[in-house]
Amino acid sequence: MAAHTPHQPQAVAAGTTPAPNEVLTLRLGAEEYGIDILRVQEIRSYEPPTRIAGAPSHVLGVTNLRGVIVPIIDLRCRFGLEATFGGNTVTVVLGIGGRTVGAVVDAVSDVVALTPGHVKPAPEFSGAVDAGHITGIATLGDGERARMLILVDIENLMSGIEMGLVSETVH
Repeated sequence: MAAHTPHQPQAVAAGTTPAPNEVLTLRLGAEEYGIDILRVQEIRSYEPPTRIAGAPSHVLGVTNLRGVIVPIIDLRCRFGLEATFGGNTVTVVLGIGGRTVGAVVDAVSDVVALTPGHVKPAPEFSGAVDAGHITGIATLGDGERARMLILVDIENLMSGIEMGLVSETVH
């Protein structure tokens, strides 16, 4: 078992949350993303869920996970990418705001520990690009073997009204 290390401060872009210490790296299309490992409950092989009529295209349906009905979201569709199902396609089961949600991704790679030096603030985009869920960009390695991870605030992404998983608050 790994030794516990104290929480270290992270680089923070204005208006965003700090990057997590450890992230699960996953692939969506040709890009690599990182999500807070503390939100991950388990990683399961992909099984087609039961479709829900009238659901948005990124909501694939629901599945029964040990007696809990879990909505299954295709993050590739959510990000406007082509969704192809292959041998590496998996469902990452997440704990988001007291709910269990499944996120379908092309593949998972590994868990990476980030230091403040790895993380740069998220770029600012015009209103044409919805990047509110991006917390930063991490660069790992040097030279040709360098990897860039797009760090995603998965809780922010999954709890947005457009995801169809939460109801709009009435004031």
